Amino acid sequence: MPAPGKRLPKGTGVAAGRRDYILASILGRGGRADVPTTRHAPFRPRLVVFAKAPVAGSVKTRLARELGLAVATRFARQSAAALLARVGGDRRWQTIIAATGGSHCGGRFWPRAFATCAQGGGTLGERMQRILEGLPPGPVVIVGTDIPQLRAQHIAEAFRALGRHDVVLGPAADGGYWLIGLRRRPRVLSPFGGVRWSSAHALADTLANLGGRSVFRLARLGDVDDAHDFALYAAGCGRRVPPSAATAPSSWHCRSGATSGGPAVGAFRRGRRPAA
Repeated sequence: MPAPGKRLPKGTGVAAGRRDYILASILGRGGRADVPTTRHAPFRPRLVVFAKAPVAGSVKTRLARELGLAVATRFARQSAAALLARVGGDRRWQTIIAATGGSHCGGRFWPRAFATCAQGGGTLGERMQRILEGLPPGPVVIVGTDIPQLRAQHIAEAFRALGRHDVVLGPAADGGYWLIGLRRRPRVLSPFGGVRWSSAHALADTLANLGGRSVFRLARLGDVDDAHDFALYAAGCGRRVPPSAATAPSSWHCRSGATSGGPAVGAFRRGRRPAA
């Protein structure tokens, strides 16, 4: 963005500035690119995984209080790996990891096979809006990383729905939602104003902001936030990551019988930064 008082070139503005910020973040700095070498069509569907670096003490804090730091951190790491293995390598869309924390946006936490960018600051809604406005044209779907039931077919259904609807939402069992997608034509909608992220009203608030728009709802899924959720959902995903998922580091592969889950980010009911 230009310095204060310096005029933007004709044809640019706030939206263009956000787009440049996101693209610069994805392309990397200092001579290192964080994007795959494969070029993607401008209008290709893009799946954005909101993630937090799986560092002990900073992820799944509620689960850590109830089951211990080791269990919570292991779940965060394995769930992120399992999610990327299940949906990240699908050629029907480009997968981008939007990470929190400047020093954790790349490096050892995220496979180099995926494009990465920073979420930036602000509320969850502000961070999602920034991503939605900053990416190149085409439909965008955003998910978190602690939804063990999430599969590639859910993502495919979301993108199909955006061919006919303005917005797609995946309701969560706790009153929030585990997925949101926007067609972004003819313009990018702003559905996050005034959403009460720390309550069970997040879905209702978002729908209220979308009055008059065509909204498609996916199946209701549950997320893992506490010991009860862990027992209810995580054990069902305790299977080995498919060998075809070469994008995840071998140290992330879940052992047979271990708990692996979906997203490392909390479902969007939570007002905190997405938790891995």
